[in-house]
Amino acid sequence: MTGIRLRGMTWDHPRGYDPLVACSALYKERDGVEIVWEKRSLQDFESFPVEELARRYDLIVIDHPHAGQVAREGCLYPLDQQGFSAERRSMLAGSVGQSYQSYVFDGRLWALPLDAAAQVQAWRQDLIGSAPETWDEVMILARAGKVVLPLRAPHSLMCVMTLAANLGWKPGGIGEDFMPQTFGVPVIERLAELAGHLDERCLSFDPIAALDLMAQSDDIACCPLVYGYVSYAHAGFRSHRLAFSDIPCLGSIGPLGSVLGGTGIAVSARSEHPDAAVRFAYWVASEAVQRGPYAASGGQPGHGSAWLDAAVDQASNGFYSQTRATLEGAMLRPRHDGYMAFQGGAARVISDGLLAKAPARRIVEDINRLACRASGAHEH
Repeated sequence: MTGIRLRGMTWDHPRGYDPLVACSALYKERDGVEIVWEKRSLQDFESFPVEELARRYDLIVIDHPHAGQVAREGCLYPLDQQGFSAERRSMLAGSVGQSYQSYVFDGRLWALPLDAAAQVQAWRQDLIGSAPETWDEVMILARAGKVVLPLRAPHSLMCVMTLAANLGWKPGGIGEDFMPQTFGVPVIERLAELAGHLDERCLSFDPIAALDLMAQSDDIACCPLVYGYVSYAHAGFRSHRLAFSDIPCLGSIGPLGSVLGGTGIAVSARSEHPDAAVRFAYWVASEAVQRGPYAASGGQPGHGSAWLDAAVDQASNGFYSQTRATLEGAMLRPRHDGYMAFQGGAARVISDGLLAKAPARRIVEDINRLACRASGAHEH
């Protein structure tokens, strides 16, 4: 396969870019296939249409809520092909929570788990003695001005979903309220209470901005809900090293219900070299690469064997062992075609509502109205 050159697209952060570049260099030495990676902002990564990227790139790092849309559009090459069944069994057995299943939609596999993540908790070991275990403990820190929370779309919705799921909520189906008032109102009220003690800039913060502020400030001690970024747990990445722990609980069921994130590596259906792209995807998502060069070059592996590797965990200040329970108990977002538009709209409803101090009941009503439109159900 010498002489083949593939183009890949990932997101603009060392965690998303560096391990792919490092592993691609190894793969070129191994198989002679060159892969050139480009990157987009986190905001673009979370919302940019995969179909447009598939026209220009052979390999695309995607977010699993796009699954329903890409299944309809047919823009990705299904990865449940013959010849890789043993590799898929390994990935399924090593799935961190529902990471593997998150890329299965309509009976086909649209991406391979490359990176596993969920909303977890970040905190500063040099500023507080331990991570808060309950939401009430978070509020004590918030009243002292020591909390940051990313609330830029879609993360305001992710916070609401995580807190509601921690109380036992599951997303409603077609024709049902996405989130009943019995869950939505108390959660948004608690989030609004917290927001009253946050810097207003949090409404424009994504996880990277929140973690950067926390790692370069002497004031912020806790970010209670944030997609885990192992980079910040590595020594020397920023001025201060962050620790990560399971989410603080609002309910009484333990750290369950966090909204699953992470990324998968997908192959464009328009690639001129689909076989080469598929082979690389399976290689970089394999157990040996994930716990070896992928983790060593700053990646946050999607294969569970890397999460259980003592050396990988030690290098990351216990990132993997201290958040594993949250990942295993994470919930899968809806993935139907139309969900992505709902996610962006609902997150803006929440952010705008928090800023305007709107009644929680009205915010929940607006979210459910958007969900009905996105699902194709009649409003009721």
